[in-house]
Amino acid sequence: MEYKNLLERAQKSVSKNSGEERFKMPEAIVVSAGKTTTIKNFSYIANVLRRKPEHIAKFFFKELAIPGRIEENKLILGQNFDQKTIERIIKNYCNEFVFCKECGKADSKLVKRGKLTFLKCEACGAERIVKKI
Repeated sequence: MEYKNLLERAQKSVSKNSGEERFKMPEAIVVSAGKTTTIKNFSYIANVLRRKPEHIAKFFFKELAIPGRIEENKLILGQNFDQKTIERIIKNYCNEFVFCKECGKADSKLVKRGKLTFLKCEACGAERIVKKI
């Protein structure tokens, strides 16, 4: 009986937010003008994902099959895209280069060994080879 009381007391004291994922996918600030699309908070997105901006930019260029460049803290794409498309590309990037396939956490880093690049999860320790961009 005492165990049950202790368990109930512990469950009441545990924060209701403890089950939520602490990683939140960054939302892009997208501005389309003429024939270009600018992601104004690109460096912020790279920081949240803990990846090099050049790596993410290269993924965008290849996925969208367009030219582009990084200027200051912004990514400028050589074609017009809507918010939904940009968010989809960021999500695809995260699925391939940020999220662990084993535990689903975003606590990972890219490690290069020879010609191969691995995604190393800092939460569970799992490793997997990621495709070259």
